[in-house]
Amino acid sequence: MITVKSEEEIDLLREPCRIVHDCLEFVGGRIRAGMTTKEVDELVYKFITASGAEPSCLGYCGYPASACVSVNEVVVHGIPDGRVLEEGDIVSVDLCAFKNGFHGDGARTFRIGSVSPEKDKLVRVTEACFFRGIEGLREGTPLYDIGYKVQRHAEENGFSVIRSYTGHGIGREMHEDPAVPNYGKKGTGVRLKAGTVICVEPMIAAGGWRVKILDDGWTAVTVDGKPAAHYENTLVIREDGVEILTL
Repeated sequence: MITVKSEEEIDLLREPCRIVHDCLEFVGGRIRAGMTTKEVDELVYKFITASGAEPSCLGYCGYPASACVSVNEVVVHGIPDGRVLEEGDIVSVDLCAFKNGFHGDGARTFRIGSVSPEKDKLVRVTEACFFRGIEGLREGTPLYDIGYKVQRHAEENGFSVIRSYTGHGIGREMHEDPAVPNYGKKGTGVRLKAGTVICVEPMIAAGGWRVKILDDGWTAVTVDGKPAAHYENTLVIREDGVEILTL
């Protein structure tokens, strides 16, 4: 069931979403070649807890870290460990913060030094897919219009949309209804109401869209080994548009 948030609830959401935004900016200014993915996770943990919030991911369904740190062919849910970041990698950092009884969620893909033209384009197009997806989004928009626009922009640029994972509603729980796919048929799906809070998060692959889960039960990688990128924000549906809480 989709829960519409009151203005009081949305105000409580603002702080964890601001912390998510600021943490992603903090990480983006420090992530570099030679750092391990575990060290990236430590940055996230220290920033979120120093902000008076809790890292929502830590312990969620047994997940062992404060952030998902996904390198190159890892689409999502990369568990931070001793993997060393190298020049030319792209690294997706997905994190959530819990404060005031609510969760905020966001993700960015960072370039480590100079990356290949293909990876650079992938990161740029993935971010652009988010903004294409929310063009014209407002109260009454059919849900799957978002995915239709994301998919069209990705495929026009020669990339594919990951089908196994979607965006989602968010609030008192980290994952709420509705699921927000990054593909779909225009004009279909529930019509969104003002006050609905969702996470729109394109996950775009340079090759095919199929993924497999590694033996750790979390890490999702592209079957063909091609790189993938991820971009996410938490937003509120308004009568005349959207309000992005993690920007």
